[in-house]
Amino acid sequence: MCGILGIFGELEEKTHYESMLRSLKHRGPDDRGVVQADSHFLGHNRLSIVDVEKGHQPFQSKENQISLVCNGEIYNFKDLRNELGKDYPFQTNSDNEVIIPIFQRERKHAAKFLDGMFSFVLSDANSYYVARDPIGIKPLYYGTEDKCIYFASEVKALVDVAERIHEFPHGHFFHPTTRFQPYYQLPEVHNFITDEEEAIKRIQHTLRRSVRKRLMSDVPVGVFLSGGLDSSLIAALMKEEVEELHSFSVGLPNSADLKAARIVADHLGTIHHECIYSEDEMAEVLPKVIYHLESYDAALVRSAVPCYFVSRLASEFVKVILTGEGSDELFAGYSYLADYHDPDALQKESMRILNGLHNINLQRVDRMTMAHSLEGRVPFLDTDLIRTVLSISPHLKMYCTYGIEKWLLRKAFEDLLPREIVWRDKMEFAHGCGSSTVFERQAEKIPDGELHNATKRGLPLTNKEELLYYKVFQKFLDHPDMPNLIGRWQGTLH
Repeated sequence: MCGILGIFGELEEKTHYESMLRSLKHRGPDDRGVVQADSHFLGHNRLSIVDVEKGHQPFQSKENQISLVCNGEIYNFKDLRNELGKDYPFQTNSDNEVIIPIFQRERKHAAKFLDGMFSFVLSDANSYYVARDPIGIKPLYYGTEDKCIYFASEVKALVDVAERIHEFPHGHFFHPTTRFQPYYQLPEVHNFITDEEEAIKRIQHTLRRSVRKRLMSDVPVGVFLSGGLDSSLIAALMKEEVEELHSFSVGLPNSADLKAARIVADHLGTIHHECIYSEDEMAEVLPKVIYHLESYDAALVRSAVPCYFVSRLASEFVKVILTGEGSDELFAGYSYLADYHDPDALQKESMRILNGLHNINLQRVDRMTMAHSLEGRVPFLDTDLIRTVLSISPHLKMYCTYGIEKWLLRKAFEDLLPREIVWRDKMEFAHGCGSSTVFERQAEKIPDGELHNATKRGLPLTNKEELLYYKVFQKFLDHPDMPNLIGRWQGTLH
């Protein structure tokens, strides 16, 4: 996992770009590399995960004048290397290096051959090629001004140089001749799996395979464990593959998540770690959370605070972490989805919220883990698993069918965990760790007139809690395009 920077156009002094790259150092403190030519600059801050010793970036193929910087993991890199045979002289065992020969073979279609989470910038002798993973697990932004186009892992690298800033769309590639082109879309299903047993078997097989893929690492791997269904399942499936597993849980004193996580950790035999924080500590880290999160959305900030603490804890023991994000979108786990009684409408809504994960929950996981130089992986968002679950009849995912959300997922793995965990009521992360109302109470002290004046000035704020966060946010990320980059949770009652 890394921080990347790519610049194309009429370049200025290198020192200008060095400061942009330094703003991303937290994403990769292990190594740093740059390449500058007449019309491009590529920079890379590396968090060493695969081929720790030799996987230095930018990768370069001097014969073809190709340079590459990549943030992410390519899970099928070994299969791709076997396909390529001896056609390309690999210099490392890094998974990222395989992008160069795949680009040489497939050109603009290269991204669709990659199974993983990634954003990368590649330059060749005459042009360049940029892509982001199908779901948007790894971030990428681009900025423009008269002379240059910039690509960077986080907005903070662009705010002082770009006139306009945009999020790079997930599932797309960019080439100067074609501009943005999609290479991936969520699959439209016409023939659904309607048999419960068949659906359960496919879920079991595909989720196990997804977890197994994400254990690919040359450094220690752990798991966030809230004690909820999703993280507990990931932990149980990881424990099938590894002998020693570190698990991490956080919360305010006596929070529900801490208690549930202890039950799971004892059951699985993980090496369990806890961080119990106070309301004062929450207030202390809030500016850091907002700086790294790059958002003032109330729901996102609220859930980012415990994620910040658990990431800080995990970074003391491991460099890679697996999390349970994506399950609620796939299996209709959110409370408002219980009011859906039309299977077609539920399928449509599931696809909509899956497509919106890139700048809400996935942004939270990426920014909070990378704030502590920790790589987060999300097995539920494997594209094979997405295709499998979307192909299951939405009738089998409706709350009214079984009287509980995510029945299929619970049933598929009910033998792996204690019953009180498998059938535990759904609880949002911030609620489970006990931190959901701390800042809300603090924000109530803001006078009503202050929020009214802020919205009258055109600030995109919905409540006092967001005003509280915005006051911190604008100190770090003051740019006219920022409101367009703030992801919003759009779940509604149907």
